[in-house]
Amino acid sequence: MQPYELSLAAAADAIRTRRVSPVELVDSVLDRIEQVEPRLRAYVTVTAERARRSAREAERDAAAGRLRSPLHGIPVGLKDLIDVADTATTASSRVRAGHRAETDSAVAARLTAAGAVLVGKTHTHEFAYGLTTPQTHNAWDRDRIAGGSSGGSAVAVAAGTATFALGTDTGGSIRVPAALNGVVGLKPTYGLVPRRGVTSLSWSLDHVGPITRTVEDAALVLPILTGHDPRDPAGLPDRRPPSEGDLSGLRVGVPRNYYFDRVAPDVEAAVRRAIDRLETLGARLVEVEIPMTRYIQAIQWGLMVPEATAYHERTLREAAGLYAADVRVLLEAGALMTAGDYLRAQRARTLMRRTWTRMLQEVDVIAAPAVPATAVRAGEESLTWPDGTVESVSDAYVRLSAPANITGVPSLSLPVGHDRQGMPIGMQVLGRPFGEAALLRVGHAYERTEPARELAPVA
Repeated sequence: MQPYELSLAAAADAIRTRRVSPVELVDSVLDRIEQVEPRLRAYVTVTAERARRSAREAERDAAAGRLRSPLHGIPVGLKDLIDVADTATTASSRVRAGHRAETDSAVAARLTAAGAVLVGKTHTHEFAYGLTTPQTHNAWDRDRIAGGSSGGSAVAVAAGTATFALGTDTGGSIRVPAALNGVVGLKPTYGLVPRRGVTSLSWSLDHVGPITRTVEDAALVLPILTGHDPRDPAGLPDRRPPSEGDLSGLRVGVPRNYYFDRVAPDVEAAVRRAIDRLETLGARLVEVEIPMTRYIQAIQWGLMVPEATAYHERTLREAAGLYAADVRVLLEAGALMTAGDYLRAQRARTLMRRTWTRMLQEVDVIAAPAVPATAVRAGEESLTWPDGTVESVSDAYVRLSAPANITGVPSLSLPVGHDRQGMPIGMQVLGRPFGEAALLRVGHAYERTEPARELAPVA
């Protein structure tokens, strides 16, 4: 096994026991980038020289017995919305040509302090305003979409060109590409991870979180990212998850509506098998009714569209022609929404949060499909369901992930199988606010029953 093939947990153990050095690990990942990046295009930029300097420093510290954290010497890719001092934050857009960040974002600073090694900035759908990341190819099939908007981060982790990565999630943008590329994506509770220095799409829906190879890896990254940042207006006090336990007596909610509506048969079958596996591990399955489902899409768009337009108001006026056509249309549409529309969406969100709070008193977590279908082919714009419903690809992918953004509850996506074409299928586990520990327990318990997960077979 080459060092780039190691999970974060395995790599951390290898560095701790001096079986692999940070320099060997980083060189292996950089060699892997050189090998497969031309075919995948996960990265906006690769910071190879910076990474090698950081790896040498990490190696000196390791030799002296100064390991800063489990992330010490571990290669990371950052979605190119996340500021790193003296490095461009392009948001995969021509609008940001020539931009360089002056200071580190909160999460980049925390990763550096923990000893992580930045190997590059990963592609996003332009300004995170989309679910496909069109410039990046799926790690399992280059003719299919990566998913978005954190597509570059998910592909990098799936292909071994980053040991872990960070993404952002406004309507599913961590969990969707994680599911489509067979890796793990965690959207934490709203406000748990600070967003200072992260380009915004929609301030009341945005989250930052890890994309990793395993649930165990996500559990190692999350404590590094969490904690109060007094300069983040949405930041919350430090609430780190306790150690995991088994699933005995844990109540797992199984939706009787919404989450299994208009879902591909292979996806439904794989997720229901995984839920049954949770029951064999000691969990108690409880049917739940998902509330206010008819309003989910309207609330999501009613919040996201005007907030995104407000953020881009000046540059849209001065440089509209630099935006991609799909993003420009959405930004211009946001200007047509009234204050009344936005306030009604906020009021509906408040009601939805209350109903979800009541539902989550009946169960500890909810298990459901992460996305209704596996990765579609590039250029495919819609899905047609057996009942004749035609749904755009973006609407389909966001449909099952948006509730966690609207309500702010944490959600974890993890791989649970493949469809008949060999494409990955993801299950999402949702929990109570600050219930990340329960999600990680469930995910890790399931993961331990499966064979070790291999990298995507990049051709």
